[in-house]
Amino acid sequence: MIKITTDSTCDLPAALLEQYDVTVIPLGIVKGDHLYKDGVDITPADIAAHVDAGGAITTTNAVNVADYEALFQEMTARYDAVIHLNIGPDFSCCHQNAVLAAEEVPNVHVVSSENLSVGHGMMVLWAAEAARAGKSVEEILALLTDLTPRLEMSFVLDRLDYMKKGGRCSAVTALGANLLKLHPCIEVIDGKMSVVKKYRGSIEKVVADYLRDRLEGRTDVDTSRVILVDTCPDDHLASIARDILGKDGRFGEIVETKAGCTIFSHCGPGTLGILLVRK
Repeated sequence: MIKITTDSTCDLPAALLEQYDVTVIPLGIVKGDHLYKDGVDITPADIAAHVDAGGAITTTNAVNVADYEALFQEMTARYDAVIHLNIGPDFSCCHQNAVLAAEEVPNVHVVSSENLSVGHGMMVLWAAEAARAGKSVEEILALLTDLTPRLEMSFVLDRLDYMKKGGRCSAVTALGANLLKLHPCIEVIDGKMSVVKKYRGSIEKVVADYLRDRLEGRTDVDTSRVILVDTCPDDHLASIARDILGKDGRFGEIVETKAGCTIFSHCGPGTLGILLVRK
């Protein structure tokens, strides 16, 4: 049997992770003077309350080599092989640490998603489904190699203050965007985040415009599955996206999920993204 493991950055719903028996190792979240575990003893709501009360932006800690090695030792004792999927190396040193740990444990294969959030999560799902179907390690690795460049992960942001506090955009840029009601659309291209468009207006209008831009006239999309992810405490942005996807009518499965603390720490509340797979 082949075991699929991954990091908390995959942002998949707990029910899906449980369904496919995927083991998740959490990244660290530093809030104030304390280190927490993403999704274990801290939530995005905790981070939002801390920042809204004037607290410093939370920072993230990669999983260290020792913790990866402990996970791999535990799993290889119970399974024939382990395939571990990481967030892309341009976003975290998790992948580098997992590779180092795997050098010490036989039958562990570490794969970079070259992506983040549910871009990473879609690869976890494909790997888990293939493992359950009885595919070999070589077959699963080939499947993931084929999938990686076809992933289309993008998202729109309501606020830039989290990115500004985290050093990912300047105060001037954040202020200008706020005054002009501009909302950047960011896409993961070649393993890096790139601003591909700027929308203007309320975040509700922006989400609708963004989804239509991503879907209309597209004949190059694999319509078997699409994933929606957001960082909202409620359903108001997801409901807009869900309605548009439903009216589009092409997708066999629509997976909805909330981003975890790692992604939330960098983009803050009011962010919504969509993961498409190109044919």
